[in-house]
Amino acid sequence: MSTVGSLLRKALLFAWLETRCCAFAIALLSGVAVSQALPQLPIARYDLLVAYGVLLTAVFLACRWESGRDLAVIAVCHVIGLAFEVVKVALGSWSYPEPAVLKFAGVPLYGGFLYAAVGSYVCRAWHVMDLELIRYRAGATSVVAVAIYANFFSHHWLPDLRWPLAVALLAATAGTQVAFTVGHTRHRMPLALGFTLIGFFLWLAENVATYLGAWRYPDQLHGWQPVAVEKIGAWALLISVTFVLVAWAKGKREPGRSPAGGVPDPGARAAG
Repeated sequence: MSTVGSLLRKALLFAWLETRCCAFAIALLSGVAVSQALPQLPIARYDLLVAYGVLLTAVFLACRWESGRDLAVIAVCHVIGLAFEVVKVALGSWSYPEPAVLKFAGVPLYGGFLYAAVGSYVCRAWHVMDLELIRYRAGATSVVAVAIYANFFSHHWLPDLRWPLAVALLAATAGTQVAFTVGHTRHRMPLALGFTLIGFFLWLAENVATYLGAWRYPDQLHGWQPVAVEKIGAWALLISVTFVLVAWAKGKREPGRSPAGGVPDPGARAAG
């Protein structure tokens, strides 16, 4: 029973740490929910959410929940996300049907905060759970991540290379592990598994967001429908782009340093 109790306490602590990492995303989705529930708004809901996203960013920076370097990375995620949105909305992959002043090519500026929330999660996880990469091949992983991002655009005109790129990502991250701390214990997880788990939870968040009217897929325009399960794989691939950006920004610790205070790993390449 003591072992079960210990595992339960550790699971609850892990859930709490993950909740802290998701603070920006939770606050953003909460704002979307509240804005939908309000009977009347002085300005368009999408425009109000832009102001809310800026306010959240300022609060996180003022409270030092995110550093200046984190903010720079998150801003890049915001810009990359907006570029992604402009192309996808133009091609009819999804839409933002509500009116707004702060809207470009059918995409409200608040849409970038949805990607910024993902960047915030990865940055905060690095701090809160003391992430460290073991045997991380930065060059190979970065090249595949760029190709994955490009394929999300090009597959509308060229053959979809999603599956070959998924295999390439598995090859690039083979043997790469993420070390993280829960309580006083250091754990490791394959990086590819981490991408898959994040993809699953982003899919859940996407279901919540579309239910709240953050955006709409074509089959949701006349009534909400669950987001296709295939999106889990898409998110698992796309998260590699954010991860590579954050890993690059964090830099590297000295090779061979042991995060748990044990025997150094001669193959370790850690992001600090």
